[in-house]
Amino acid sequence: MNQRKQQGIEAAGFRIGEDQTLLCQGAWTLPHVEEVADLMDRTVWPVGRQLTCDGTGITSMDTAGAVLLRRTVSRLEQQGRRVLIQGLRAEVREIFDMVTSRWPGAAPGALPRPGLAVRFSQQIEGLSRQVPQALAFLGESVVALARVLKAPARIRWASLFRSLELDGFNAMPITGLLMFLIGVVIAYQGAEQLRKFGTNIFIVDLVGISLLREIAPLIVAIVIAGRSGSAYAAEIGAMKVTEELDAVRTLGISPISLLVLPRMLALVVALPLLTVYADVLGVFGGMLIASGQLNVSFPEFVDRFEEAVALRHFLIGIGKAPFFAIIIALVGCYQGFQIRGGVEDVGRHTTTSVVQSIFLVIVFDAICSILLNWWAL
Repeated sequence: MNQRKQQGIEAAGFRIGEDQTLLCQGAWTLPHVEEVADLMDRTVWPVGRQLTCDGTGITSMDTAGAVLLRRTVSRLEQQGRRVLIQGLRAEVREIFDMVTSRWPGAAPGALPRPGLAVRFSQQIEGLSRQVPQALAFLGESVVALARVLKAPARIRWASLFRSLELDGFNAMPITGLLMFLIGVVIAYQGAEQLRKFGTNIFIVDLVGISLLREIAPLIVAIVIAGRSGSAYAAEIGAMKVTEELDAVRTLGISPISLLVLPRMLALVVALPLLTVYADVLGVFGGMLIASGQLNVSFPEFVDRFEEAVALRHFLIGIGKAPFFAIIIALVGCYQGFQIRGGVEDVGRHTTTSVVQSIFLVIVFDAICSILLNWWAL
């Protein structure tokens, strides 16, 4: 292999990386097939039902290399493992698919689908690997935040203000329009029922308490999770695919301090402000419908609002917003760091970040509602 490197021929090979990942690299062509095959025969494969084959490092491949890779995948599948191949360049993928289509019994769709019990065990196994990683990421973020709070000069203010602009100020149009329409919808739906009983004035209680306490912070968090959380995952993932994160670590800079903390702190500031903004526009939308449908004038609406809507409802809604912001920022950044393949992996983890953020936000909101009900708040 050293002789080939001296002759300018890029050697082929592979190594077992983190998280059951097979990292392939070099030129998988006929001159290198024999030595790679010998290396595979001597390899002790990791224990587990799933193995990821990352072909990002493969620079070139001919049919001999494709046959070797296909044979290895078939051998692992016969041992009961599920092999996921990702990161192949377009021309490499074309050759590999051509060999796969002609492989005996290995054409796409020929393998039997695992049963429900097998799929469930695979999901549990994958979750068991993700939980320690997520806790480690959370611990690193908490430690980095503690260091920054002790020495505020370490905060990257330029990145923070940039995130405030992108994730806070630029989100005002969509957030304001959405909450105005939600206020209109809530008032419309309540007006029909209240008119039947002659209790038109209680539209203020319905709109005010529901928006300030629950709906406004939750809707704003969902919008930001879809808008900013997905952007965090995609940006960090793109940096990882292009090896910019490796360059950052080489310079001795912590990716957590550089990429995670400015985004998280910016959201912690922006989300409560967006929630207040959404409260105002949502209540204004309800005022318009109350005036047009129930003959509740603006002065009457404001007087009843001051009387019926306690300050605690507003404070509870605002108090949830920073926790929503932390959840969205950490989940989005964590999924970005988990990206290891190519463009397909970026899209998959970006979608996962949005789903997980919204799910955790709703779960946290439900827990808060139960606790506040116990405490009679």
